[in-house]
Amino acid sequence: MKNATLHFEFHISITALIMFLLKTWRASAFGVYGYLNFTRNGFLEHSKKFKPEDMEIRIEGKNCVVTGANSGIGFATAEALASCGATVYMVCRNKEKGETALSKIQSSTSNPNVHLEVCDLSSISEIKSFASRFSSKDVPVHVLVKFELNFAVNVLGTYATTELMLPLLEIASPDARVITVSSGGMYTTPLTSDLQFSDGKFSGAEQYARNKRVQVALTEKWAEMYKNKGIGFYSMHPGWVETPGVAKSLPDFNKWLSGKLRTSEEGADTVIWLALQPKEKLVSGGFYFDRAEAPKHLKFAATRQSHAIIDSIVDTLHSLV
Repeated sequence: MKNATLHFEFHISITALIMFLLKTWRASAFGVYGYLNFTRNGFLEHSKKFKPEDMEIRIEGKNCVVTGANSGIGFATAEALASCGATVYMVCRNKEKGETALSKIQSSTSNPNVHLEVCDLSSISEIKSFASRFSSKDVPVHVLVKFELNFAVNVLGTYATTELMLPLLEIASPDARVITVSSGGMYTTPLTSDLQFSDGKFSGAEQYARNKRVQVALTEKWAEMYKNKGIGFYSMHPGWVETPGVAKSLPDFNKWLSGKLRTSEEGADTVIWLALQPKEKLVSGGFYFDRAEAPKHLKFAATRQSHAIIDSIVDTLHSLV
């Protein structure tokens, strides 16, 4: 009996092969870079270079708007800004959770100038209502900090909130600034105009990374568009932080790095730093991590040129608002 021979043929295009290798490289490089830098050990190592006086600045009379402020990094940011003497407006989707967080911050900081604004940032109509309601207060916005979780909030909500708050930010110029909390996950993907993942099989992790890449590119674009309005635009990465959101959306990741993730306060550290520093020390449009400007692209990841399509993305977002 003759030996049977099984013969397999694989057909793959050069383009598909290159894309597979690129994705593999991005994921691997991100994993190694992240483990060395984004964990709590990374924060403790980087913090050896921090200057304590940078965080001792008082900002009484400054108005700070913080979205997603009822838990995690958003709560830590609102609390820290209140501790610095700022008037803080906490924007929360859930009134009950927002009121609980408000009470905790007022109690821990002894700052009575902390207020709750209820708004679901996944709803454009609610964002418009909030912006209109807030404008009627005739209050300049010195600092706008945004923490977001999905496309409707990450991208569309981020865009709408910033654009609608521009008049109030202009009033606070030249000290006004917008701080968008992005994620190192954006290192794994280039910018794409497919904002809602209509092409291919949906991946929640990849969509999140895409959204975060858009935030960084949007920050660059805003810095260019509004450079003469006295507003600074900054995006930042908080590192890998142990928050309720991470535990819920990335349970395996959260379990794997148990004990190695940063605290919410450590994740918020660079947000506070960006809010307190003189703008002369900062680069508008820059991406920051652990109190220093950070690269927006990993080496050999082929993501840098993708930012050229941001104009078409802005057009799309403008049409949706």
